[in-house]
Amino acid sequence: MRIAVVSDIHGNQAAFEAVLADLRVTSPDVVLHGGDLADGASHPSAIVDRIRELGWPGVVGNADEMLTKPDTLEEFARRQPVPLQPLFSRVREMAAATREALGEERLAWVAALPHMHNLDSLALVHASPESPWRSPSAMAGDAELESVYRPLGRPIAVYGHIHCPFVRIMPGMTVANSGSVGLPYDGDRRAAYVLLDDFVPTIRRVEYNVDREIRALASSKRPHADWVARMLETARFHMP
Repeated sequence: MRIAVVSDIHGNQAAFEAVLADLRVTSPDVVLHGGDLADGASHPSAIVDRIRELGWPGVVGNADEMLTKPDTLEEFARRQPVPLQPLFSRVREMAAATREALGEERLAWVAALPHMHNLDSLALVHASPESPWRSPSAMAGDAELESVYRPLGRPIAVYGHIHCPFVRIMPGMTVANSGSVGLPYDGDRRAAYVLLDDFVPTIRRVEYNVDREIRALASSKRPHADWVARMLETARFHMP
């Protein structure tokens, strides 16, 4: 069986279209989405509509959850240090604009997404089994990865959230991060997703027209488009 996990699109239509084209080449039997679908770039509603049309099963991400449950963002922000608070101010403004763009019917669909999806030997979560807001980093050791994802009860665990793809093979368990389609943070501007052949994961990188997305973002008049554009340009996270 061939399975693709596509995560962290963040409203980036140009990257998403490129990944869809690549999926037509790789021809997975099943495509799952890892959440964080809409908030961030130029086309939040179009991404949600297309994924619903495609019928991909998937899970809720933190950037999805904050749209339908704003208190989850406030709870997370309260636990973060003072220097990070300007970041959350921007995130609130962006979330409000995305919420308005999606409308009630799309938001109801987002709110119904589960926190976990199992498929045979594979368990998919956005960040961790406990929360879509917290996960190990790409630099986490084997012991940390195993302690977080072993309770899922599957030999293969896939998550997104950190926007830095990797595959870690350990005795009795493999953990993969799918990376981000729409907002990579690993210095590689290409979209990323994970492809599993008979439950053996590899990372796929897909070229797309980053400048096209930056232009679309500027035209969209979305809050803090310049900040998101800088992250798209560099493929790195930047504080406001």
